[in-house]
Amino acid sequence: MPSLPLRLSTLLLALGLSACDDAPRFTQAEPGEARSGGATTVNKRDQNAFSLPSANLSPTRRLDFSVGNSFFRNPWVIAPSTTTARDGLGPLFNTNACQNCHIKDGRGHPPTPSASNAVSMLVRLSIPNDPAYAKVIEQLGVVPEPVYGGQFQDMAIPGVTPEGKVRVDYEPLSVRFKDGTEVQLRKPRLNFSQLGYGPMHPDTRFSARIAPPMIGLGLLEAIPEADILANAQAQARDAKGIAGRPNYVWDDALEKTVLGRFGWKAGQPNLNQQNVHAFSGDMGLTTSLRTVDDCTDTQVACKQAPNGNGPDDEPEVSDNILRLVLFYARNLAVPARRDVEAPQVLAGKNLFYQAGCQSCHTPQYTTAANAAEPELANQVIRPYSDLLLHDMGEGLADNRTEFTAGGRDWRTPPLWGIGLTEAVSGHTQFLHDGRARNLLEAVLWHGGEAQAAQQQVLTFNAEQRAALLAFLNSL
Repeated sequence: MPSLPLRLSTLLLALGLSACDDAPRFTQAEPGEARSGGATTVNKRDQNAFSLPSANLSPTRRLDFSVGNSFFRNPWVIAPSTTTARDGLGPLFNTNACQNCHIKDGRGHPPTPSASNAVSMLVRLSIPNDPAYAKVIEQLGVVPEPVYGGQFQDMAIPGVTPEGKVRVDYEPLSVRFKDGTEVQLRKPRLNFSQLGYGPMHPDTRFSARIAPPMIGLGLLEAIPEADILANAQAQARDAKGIAGRPNYVWDDALEKTVLGRFGWKAGQPNLNQQNVHAFSGDMGLTTSLRTVDDCTDTQVACKQAPNGNGPDDEPEVSDNILRLVLFYARNLAVPARRDVEAPQVLAGKNLFYQAGCQSCHTPQYTTAANAAEPELANQVIRPYSDLLLHDMGEGLADNRTEFTAGGRDWRTPPLWGIGLTEAVSGHTQFLHDGRARNLLEAVLWHGGEAQAAQQQVLTFNAEQRAALLAFLNSL
């Protein structure tokens, strides 16, 4: 039987990967490559693969993880209630539990045609920036729609009118490979109905967002800022059409502008603020950083509804609950990769590099020594993201700015765990709005700075496409 390197060399030749290509050649897995999260990595590949604590978390600290999980998983209720630790839901909201959007800590999806509510897809709203709203833009990154605010909320408590309904329709879009294979993409179009507070501003910008997976967030937070900025500098220096840029966003606690790294447009600086804004926008819950309900002046019943604040006007989500949910979110572990030595996976990895995908999907980092949690420090991790904004072309544009992000800009999403999406979430819908029904469609939607990579993939034959997908599904 031929050795693995020989078998792989034969496959590389069959896939048209010649030795004269500039991209590196991988004939075997790199040391430690399967452990995407370093020592935090877990070995799980079923529906619970995204719900485990960091492998190096001590038994004592796993108790805090479990308590945080309970507040992430269990529903909040309407105030007043005997369940005082979990009351205050709404008055306007998208869901009543974090887990409803991040299903099994995984990826959300667009609503089906028969769905009564969007649940794990939300829609951001804003109007064009205006100098008159300079302070609002500095702190929120956008000017919210005057009547409906910054997020469309299709659910409400009794006595309060929901903002309305949203559904997604799709238009077909054909893409053809060099070998003649045709793929039908679907382009989404949002439709709003039953608007509860009258028409929206005529220049309203809309951006549909599905909930991203929760794994590895603490590790992403622990990547040194200098390393993220170095990605942008290296891309500018290479001058190959890739020009990632950091987003700079408002930090509510520090009351200043800092580097953004979370959210589809890197609009949040850290996990705690990401959680705070999700509690507020998704469930209508107040925290010590956001102390008022997410109601606009037009929504009178919303403003007058009872709240779940505790004694001395303690917010609905106490600082202790917020701390526990933060600990949980930071320590959701990344599953180990599968089949990293398989010849087809290695061939697909070479094709990934040949197309230049690694220019934005930066494979590897070492987390900071002073990470927020000691288990996350000094870990060699492989998220496959530069955490920068890139112009992804008109096809993916939402035409909505967010701090320094433009209407065609999106943060490079991490790829770790992407091959377990179907096992965890029960679907394979990708990109910010879930329009791609599989990984190949997601690749084919790449435009703008990624146009050259997309065009390279369009030259791949069936065997090459299968190898590329085998690599992506191994992540």
